[in-house]
Amino acid sequence: METSSALRKNGSDPSAASPAFLDLETRATKNDHQALRLWLRLLSCTMRVETHVRSKLRQDFATTLPRFDLMAQLERRPAGLRMSELSKRLMVSGGNVTGITDQLEQEGLVLRILDPDDRRAITVKLTEAGLKRFRRMAVHHEQWIVELLGGLSQDDQQTMLGMLQKLKEHCSAPAVTTAKRRLTPIDRKS
Repeated sequence: METSSALRKNGSDPSAASPAFLDLETRATKNDHQALRLWLRLLSCTMRVETHVRSKLRQDFATTLPRFDLMAQLERRPAGLRMSELSKRLMVSGGNVTGITDQLEQEGLVLRILDPDDRRAITVKLTEAGLKRFRRMAVHHEQWIVELLGGLSQDDQQTMLGMLQKLKEHCSAPAVTTAKRRLTPIDRKS
């Protein structure tokens, strides 16, 4: 089974060609490892939520998710963030941050401030107009997420939070990268 990046790379992404293709999870079979099927389920859910949010941001606010994410980081830090810190937090290249910042600055939503102690460092912060616009979008964003996850009870959501925290901690542990786990027939059962 090919990964999503491999499918896009070799041009055989079935979602682009066939409306019947629902998501990458549909490629998995009961014979695939349970961990692989779980990962594809998580990826499928993430992609569906992200696609909905991207669409709503574009439709309702004529903006993009990367622009929203950059503004969200700045809203949390009223004094602003250095471009390099924004790049780390958003997990994108400095060039991407520069491009988004250029657009937002042209619209009067952010401003760049030169660091008097380090001429190479630039801090970006929201303007009043940027803060107002972001907060308006954030209210709707939260509403969309609540609606999308509304099929889960509060107890279900709390259970999932705990389970995903456990997974996150396990994936962050240094031993995960070096440990090799042997597959057993039991792992392949549904």
